[in-house]
Amino acid sequence: MLHEDIVLAVRRMQAYIEKSLDAEITLKTLGRAAGYSPWYASVIFKKLTGKSPFEYIRQLRLTKAALRLRDENIKIIDIALESEFDSHEGFTRAFSKQFRLTPSAYVETLPPIQLFMPYPVPIERLKGDNTVMETKFYPVFMRVVERPLRKLVLRRGIEAGDYFAYCEEAGCDVWGILSSIKEALCEPVGMWLPKSSRKPGTSEYCQGVEVPLDFNKPLPEGFETAEFPPCKMMVFQGPPFNDEDFGEAIGNMWRAIEELQIEAAGYRWAEGDAPRVQLEPRGERGYIEARPVREKE
Repeated sequence: MLHEDIVLAVRRMQAYIEKSLDAEITLKTLGRAAGYSPWYASVIFKKLTGKSPFEYIRQLRLTKAALRLRDENIKIIDIALESEFDSHEGFTRAFSKQFRLTPSAYVETLPPIQLFMPYPVPIERLKGDNTVMETKFYPVFMRVVERPLRKLVLRRGIEAGDYFAYCEEAGCDVWGILSSIKEALCEPVGMWLPKSSRKPGTSEYCQGVEVPLDFNKPLPEGFETAEFPPCKMMVFQGPPFNDEDFGEAIGNMWRAIEELQIEAAGYRWAEGDAPRVQLEPRGERGYIEARPVREKE
């Protein structure tokens, strides 16, 4: 089991990298952020993230550069220099290696690409499997919204019923590809599909992002589009939480929803009408989940 101080040290390095991405970052400055020697900081960083600090920094810089090329009218040489590359050629080689197409080809067609989407090393891995989370009062804001006919780009799993099983089946990079789609109407989401929306041999849980109904761009292998009919969704939002406590925030929300008497508000659950949806757990906004409902007859 990893020691909590080590996890926190790597999280400090991740935060430092994110804040300093446009400046020079050295092992010395990373070691200072971690509170350890540069060598040891590098060792624990790779152990917990699976990447050396400089692999991590380069992939993150290239992802930021790709997003700017997608969204801004900027010259490739300018983005190369602003991303701490010495030349247009060096940036093009690195970009092509990471995304399998040149920057100019990307700007021309803007296809979905695999962005690098880092997450803070979770402290949950220190808590073991038998952690009991209790809450006497968990404030939840809820509202009902009408959702129209909509199209999503998604990738299905095989048997996954939750996020962690889905990552094992489909990989943890699906979010990055969904986030790269310029036409996306909102952020990517995790979804539990109703039986009517599942294909034989595919999973209940998947990830997707909403796109315009006329979206018809080519998609990477394994991705597809699917349409979902209009429905009502009850949206739940919990209070802000520390990012490392996302597991507790989700568990608290699920228990609060289980105890909720929605009939008193004039609704009933309608699991077959639409996917149940979860947004990325972000501490500053609280955990958000939406479930399909119908008005009580």
